[in-house]
Amino acid sequence: MLKGLHHAAIICSDYQKSKHFYLNILQLKVVAEHYREQRNSYKLDLALPDGSQIELFSFTRPPARLSYPEACGLRHLAFVVDSVEETVAYLITQGVDVEPIRIDEYTQKAYTFFSDPDGLPLEIYQK
Repeated sequence: MLKGLHHAAIICSDYQKSKHFYLNILQLKVVAEHYREQRNSYKLDLALPDGSQIELFSFTRPPARLSYPEACGLRHLAFVVDSVEETVAYLITQGVDVEPIRIDEYTQKAYTFFSDPDGLPLEIYQK
């Protein structure tokens, strides 16, 4: 029935700051960008190399996350990478705070977390 993940939607508080983060730091590619005048909102569709996408939305004064990171609902987004160590080193050069690398006790693969400009937890996980 389900064939894969098409997209994850993210609401940001500062569109230009988040756009820079996802485009320039995480190096996602723009699929489409629309300004929705009736909502005073942008919608930016971003593609990952596997074809999945992130929809980045801006809204006026969105409410803050309820808690970090244990609010009911989406906990975090996880991205697969070839090398957690190399990705961490790159993120650090971009000024991104990254947690220490951990090893998944079940798969024995490396992973770690960092946050987007609004504090959304993001994970990188070894391929």
